[in-house]
Amino acid sequence: MESLQAGSDVVFVLLGAILVLFMHSGFAFLEVGTVREKNQVNALVKIFSDFAVCTVAYFFIGYPLAYGLDFLAPASELAINNGYELVKFFFLLTFAAAIPAIISGGIAERARFYPQLVASIIIVAFIYPFFEGIVWNGNLGFQDWLQALTGASFHDFAGSIVVHAMGGWLALGAVILLGPRQGRYNRQGGGGSTFAPSSIPFLALGAWILTVGWFGFNVMSAQSVAGVSGLVAMNSLMAMAGGAIAALLAGRADPGFLHNGPLAGLVAVCAGSDIMHPIGSLIVGGVAGLLFVGAFTFAQNRLRVDDVLGVWPLHGLCGAWGGIAAGIFGAKALGGLGGVSLVSQTIGTLLGIAVATAGGFVVYGVLKALIGIRLSEEEEFNGADISIHKISSTTH
Repeated sequence: MESLQAGSDVVFVLLGAILVLFMHSGFAFLEVGTVREKNQVNALVKIFSDFAVCTVAYFFIGYPLAYGLDFLAPASELAINNGYELVKFFFLLTFAAAIPAIISGGIAERARFYPQLVASIIIVAFIYPFFEGIVWNGNLGFQDWLQALTGASFHDFAGSIVVHAMGGWLALGAVILLGPRQGRYNRQGGGGSTFAPSSIPFLALGAWILTVGWFGFNVMSAQSVAGVSGLVAMNSLMAMAGGAIAALLAGRADPGFLHNGPLAGLVAVCAGSDIMHPIGSLIVGGVAGLLFVGAFTFAQNRLRVDDVLGVWPLHGLCGAWGGIAAGIFGAKALGGLGGVSLVSQTIGTLLGIAVATAGGFVVYGVLKALIGIRLSEEEEFNGADISIHKISSTTH
């Protein structure tokens, strides 16, 4: 029976890892559809390359830093319990590698290729696992301190803060340090060019792949068959629907907003998907959809932050909302399962934002000073596809 249980858990977590791995193609196509045609190849190459280097960085440095475990033992030891620890690494790697995939969308169309790979390695080897270990492995006593202070530790079941807010706030530093794309804003303070998405079908494909994969992201975060809960699936579904409806209405049927709306809802529900009531999740998703549309528009038009895919509003702000919302809608008074504290959720959320924001400005600031992180004006004008990869996405 023990062998059957171990084998079942391995298959369960492996399926989750495969689903979240599949989500990376969603990141790729969401970016391909949003950027201009001359930058489509670059979007595809970045996501795959980032995943490859992140695998190595997380294997040798990041995972041991977060969990105190390494894989430098003989294969006979690694295969214990049907190799459960190995598929757990695979599953958590797909989360870690989502950070550079998120950042990629914000810095699209003007970032140099190899400096971004270096940044991805540093982030996944050090910055992300530092915070991941604090929240999910109890490192540095932060969770124990919150437990003693408020009676509840910081609850982030599937990574609203650990993954999404980290990615969004890391991206903010990179986007600001890079500056806007050529022609995006004019010198008189006007809007300049809007740079419409190159392919709504590709954008939609990316959004659908992410949405489907998200049910592996959230449900399989239980990491065992015994811990799985249909509540997580239902809450994810309701938040997705809430985000889509809110973005549809607030965005006036704009396809870019509509297809990001469900993603906003799913980002927000990650933290409390295991403890909230489905109606609470619908509300959380709806607020996230509204937040994305409003914050994206404000950041682009008023703050003049040229975040191409809106990853700071989508992952950074909606992730932060999700961390705090778990402390509100996870409470028994609002139909949740309880065991959470709004104070703990707020403190944990703010710590994640602080670590990510500081990390983003430090990593990209140092790289900018040492080797440069932006394409030249000519390279950017010609497009990253021709300038970096020497090929375009189409033959004409």
